[in-house]
Amino acid sequence: MKKNWLYFPVVAAFFMVSGCDQHNQSAGDSALVLEGRTMGTFWRISLAGVDESRKESLQKAAQQLLDSDDRELSTWKDDSVISRFNQYRGSEPQPISDNMADIVTMSLRIGQKTAGKMDITVGPLVNLWGFGPAKQPLATPSQAQIDAARALTGLQHLRVIQRSEGAYLQKDLPGLYVDLSTMGEGFATDHLARLMEKEGINNYLVSVGGAVLTRGKNAEDKPWKVAIQKPTDKENAVQAVVDLQGHGISTSGSYRNYYELDGKRISHIIDPTTGRPIQHKLVSATVIATTALEADGWDTGLMVLGEEQAKALALRENLAVYLIEKQGDGFSSWMSPQFKAFILPQQE
Repeated sequence: MKKNWLYFPVVAAFFMVSGCDQHNQSAGDSALVLEGRTMGTFWRISLAGVDESRKESLQKAAQQLLDSDDRELSTWKDDSVISRFNQYRGSEPQPISDNMADIVTMSLRIGQKTAGKMDITVGPLVNLWGFGPAKQPLATPSQAQIDAARALTGLQHLRVIQRSEGAYLQKDLPGLYVDLSTMGEGFATDHLARLMEKEGINNYLVSVGGAVLTRGKNAEDKPWKVAIQKPTDKENAVQAVVDLQGHGISTSGSYRNYYELDGKRISHIIDPTTGRPIQHKLVSATVIATTALEADGWDTGLMVLGEEQAKALALRENLAVYLIEKQGDGFSSWMSPQFKAFILPQQE
């Protein structure tokens, strides 16, 4: 629905602004930066107060952790845990890790709250429209093709089972195809944060693709600042700046991952109700939550809902949400009362 384990050129929706991760600081004050690739996008960790001598070991540990996540969650790998589940045509519960159980449980909860708009079983439609492992279609899918793909979706066909010996995932529809990429960046960001805590590091900013989480202070002993990018693929410009205060943040946007087909722009964000890419004016939804995983789930559901329903849901669920709508040749923004607590004034 959102990122579909992006193996497309990706630019994160967030970037650090002045005072959080400067590379022109003195050697004694500069942040230690680790970075690499995972899940078809980029990951980055900025650390304050960590000795340069730890860089190699931390870099290795972070990459190994993310590679392990990819082997478990990626639909692009035929032998991943989730791919083996998708290939399975039976209805017996299949063993999964606690991590995957957490992702699916969160996905089902947010899916219910968004009236099914955030749907991790939408994989057949994602693939049909060319945003999964399958190739981009040469023509717009027919209604019959869309209906056939939709018949293989539905959160009601999926359940997590907790037993004394571990967690299991079960489906009652043989062709059900689970795509966890909607939640992948958020989960991986939280996972990196847990790694930093395990390593005794409590001043960090971690990001995977469009998901970010911070803890503590930056190298200047100030709060980490994160900028929300304007919803355009023409420039890197700041729409708003936030202090996450130890929270996670994620953005879903229709302006980065798309292609042209039959003279129309095809967004990678698919509405599971219609089986088609979204068409409304909402171009970006940003959510701040306790974890990056939760933020990553809500932003997708809000994007599919569209501007008015997204605003209503944000207010009803007391979510910290920042929405950007296309208005003529420009944009307009809206933020929930909860989001205002994180916003920082921009400096000229």
